[in-house]
Amino acid sequence: MKTFFEELKKRRVYRVAIAYAVAASAIVQVAGTALPAFHVRDWVQQVLLVLLALGFPPALVLSWVFEVKDGAIRRTPTRGGSRSPANRRRLWILGLAGLASAAIISAGYWAWHPWRSDEMHSSGADFGRSIPEKSIAVLPFENLSAEKENAYFIDGVQDEIRNDLSKIADLKVISRTSVLQYRTGVTRNLREIAQQLGVAHVLEGTVQRNGNHVRVNVQLIDARTDSQMWAERYDRDLADVFQIQTEIAQNIVGQLKAQLSPQEKAEMEARPTRDLAAYDLYLQAKDIVNSYLDAEDPRTLAPPSSAPSR
Repeated sequence: MKTFFEELKKRRVYRVAIAYAVAASAIVQVAGTALPAFHVRDWVQQVLLVLLALGFPPALVLSWVFEVKDGAIRRTPTRGGSRSPANRRRLWILGLAGLASAAIISAGYWAWHPWRSDEMHSSGADFGRSIPEKSIAVLPFENLSAEKENAYFIDGVQDEIRNDLSKIADLKVISRTSVLQYRTGVTRNLREIAQQLGVAHVLEGTVQRNGNHVRVNVQLIDARTDSQMWAERYDRDLADVFQIQTEIAQNIVGQLKAQLSPQEKAEMEARPTRDLAAYDLYLQAKDIVNSYLDAEDPRTLAPPSSAPSR
């Protein structure tokens, strides 16, 4: 064995092993940083790691068999000939040792850097590493009113809740245009929607307006686990619609544990107007403007609501 180790040193097998390990580690580190930026699937990194591990034993064997001398690659002279039983036995030992080392290093790397397999992804075990915890998408609310022309009012309720949340710097809130494609009537998969929008939470709800009475049902969903975090139903007079919107936004802030500054709290609680007739006309005008803008936006897959004529 002493002679064997001396031969390893003489043939520079140690140097090749160290150089290979350093180069492989650098490749893995670069791949781990670069590939996710291009949305390359995790299995590509796994295959790369396996290939690098499988290349380690041949690299050791080749360093034993060949040497670089005078700028040329030549077979290393071996006592007794390259086909002698002693040399073959040493090659087997070297190859198996390299294979065992590669297996141990690979297992350690796998344990230290858990992989995000498709099964884990679909079960929510490692949902979106880059998705902020305090992030939310307010999806279009469903119109349960007998008068379907009240759709502009329902859109207004959703917009105001989203606008209140958008005032909070500690929250990531998805824009109106980005969520329009998920209007009610379209089959919703909240997990997929959240992944597409890059959020951890989703708010959905229904609104029913009947004269001067309004009923709002909302639920906050943790899309990573498909679990309901909070839900509430509001049965109020139409005059309380602003208070409803503020209470919903404040409850969401509390559930997501977002930091709320005094100025943000004041802006959230500010009442835009006390003239409900003027506010109703404002929502209708806003709906008409949005209908033209939405028609030109490719992200708007579903047709916008149509405002009533007056």
